[in-house]
Amino acid sequence: MSMGREDGGRVEHTADVLAGDWRRRRTVPVVDAEADLVVEDAETGFCGAVVGFEADAVVLEDRFGKRRLFPMLPAAFLHEGEPATLRKPAAGPRQAARRRTASGSVAVAGAAARVARASRIWVEGAHDAALVERIWGDDLRVEGVVVEPIDGIDDLPAAVRGFGPSPIRRLGVLVDHLVPGSKESRIAASVGSPYVLITGHPYVDIWQAVKPKALGIARWPEIPKSVPWKDGVCAALRVSDPQTMWRRVLGSVNDFHDVEAPLLGAVERLIDFVVTAPE
Repeated sequence: MSMGREDGGRVEHTADVLAGDWRRRRTVPVVDAEADLVVEDAETGFCGAVVGFEADAVVLEDRFGKRRLFPMLPAAFLHEGEPATLRKPAAGPRQAARRRTASGSVAVAGAAARVARASRIWVEGAHDAALVERIWGDDLRVEGVVVEPIDGIDDLPAAVRGFGPSPIRRLGVLVDHLVPGSKESRIAASVGSPYVLITGHPYVDIWQAVKPKALGIARWPEIPKSVPWKDGVCAALRVSDPQTMWRRVLGSVNDFHDVEAPLLGAVERLIDFVVTAPE
């Protein structure tokens, strides 16, 4: 269709506003949903690797091992940041060996360490930091999360004020012996910022979060409150000194199976909290 105007008996024709390829829509690529292909569900933002199918839906697993089912609708996913339609491979999903990190999440092949975020995770001491690194080190490097030991939490409120938490600078704190009525729980309760998350475990020390069977013992010894806990453990287990015992504790940990569930849950919550801060 053309448009014109009458000017002194002469009709001039202007360009057709409907001409051209305005009806042409962007082509959304169709991608074979091979095993370990990482995609994001466009509606919910859930990001994960392909681990299987159920009828006309794909099963995705995120870095924490959570699985969800999504219908393979047209343009329902993002692949490398662009809209995509998933389809089953002709021969079904390729069964590839999937490397897991020590935390149990799917390893990201070839991923370089990310530039550190402004957000941080604090732990009470060097042993806590070493154990967290042992299990979550690969995940933390991919996410750009720095873990810092702070030598106890007696001065935690002042330290938090000095850190200056904000919407883009979150702080997660892992606390030992975080149980009702403890000194640690009272200190934690005195920190009141929406940009700080304090989690913890019930054990006297991070050592005790390692499962006894990983160390080859029946259970952690009970130590009287009048005796320094680590010294009492060394005496009960006939180990010469705490440093020697710590090397034994850390050396017994290979992955998340070797530590207690309360520690796993506490650290995973902290990682989730700091990595979801806007940048």
